[in-house]
Amino acid sequence: MKPWIAAIHAYVPGKSKAADGRPLVKLSANENPLGTSPAALAARAAVADSAAYPDPDSVELRGAIGQLHGIDPALIVCGTGSDELLNLAAQAFAGPGDEVAYVRYGFSVYDIAARRCGATPVVAPDKEFGTDVDALLACVNEKTRVVFLANPNNPTGTYLPRADLARLHAGLPSDVLLVVDRAYAEYVAPEDDDGALALVAGSANVLVTHTFSKIYGLAGERIGWGTGAPQIVDALNRIRGPFNVTSSAQAAGVAALADQQFVTASREHNRTERARFVAAIEALGNHGLRAVPSEANFVLVLFEGALTAAEAFEGISRAGYAVRHLPGQGLPQALRITIGTAAQMDDIATCLRRMAEAAG
Repeated sequence: MKPWIAAIHAYVPGKSKAADGRPLVKLSANENPLGTSPAALAARAAVADSAAYPDPDSVELRGAIGQLHGIDPALIVCGTGSDELLNLAAQAFAGPGDEVAYVRYGFSVYDIAARRCGATPVVAPDKEFGTDVDALLACVNEKTRVVFLANPNNPTGTYLPRADLARLHAGLPSDVLLVVDRAYAEYVAPEDDDGALALVAGSANVLVTHTFSKIYGLAGERIGWGTGAPQIVDALNRIRGPFNVTSSAQAAGVAALADQQFVTASREHNRTERARFVAAIEALGNHGLRAVPSEANFVLVLFEGALTAAEAFEGISRAGYAVRHLPGQGLPQALRITIGTAAQMDDIATCLRRMAEAAG
């Protein structure tokens, strides 16, 4: 095994079972509680020929993405989830002796992507669990090849506004690739868009990635897409899997894109329930609980009083729910909780209130 591979800590997915094997309501993986667009499910089921390879270039899917977002389909590349594209970006532009930078509390795949290609991960200090543009730029040097930014950020939910994203890009050398990972972008109000796609249109060193796993409710199909300058898309196409998006996934993705009513309903549900849940957490502020401001479909809850995150995690599990405890990402004092249905969020809030009051 190569030493840089041996240094990788494998990605740990959100759990759906308790330690004793009991099935739990899964609020640990940021999946859509409304499920999947019926149109997407019908399109997926209609794909009958599993013996034939899928379209290797995802032509129809790229066309639908391009039409929705106003992008030339030739500048779109599809992947097995956006995770594949994040890894390919590091592999295509970095290697041994190079550095890959990202902010502390960034998506754990960035560390894996850097190490996987032999590059050195460099972690910039955060600002209130979010991106500090100046700190991130201060980490960039002649060895830096790639900068990763999740916007909104996972696992904290913080968001970098348009002006700050533009400032980050303007501060990077032209030979450093900025990867803007927008897995949760559809949960942001359209008027608050970060302008990442506009950056792509006017730059040669920006890659923007999206996924169908979150608001589109197609996590099981593993569909991602990215867009960038021709040379960036060409590099990723050279090394991606040759049949990396299945036929059923391509069909489901096309249908999901056409059902923007489902997307809007999912965004509105998330906005409403996230606000209610954050209010419930704020009401427990005198017990040491607080919520990091989030623009995603989850909330990072900090436990800074008598009730610890580890104790809350176990109590929530006993109540029948799986959430995410993140000591491995430097957040032992926090739980990341996916926004579920109204009833689920009420249950979690009630559980936390009872435990916090009992702890004193």
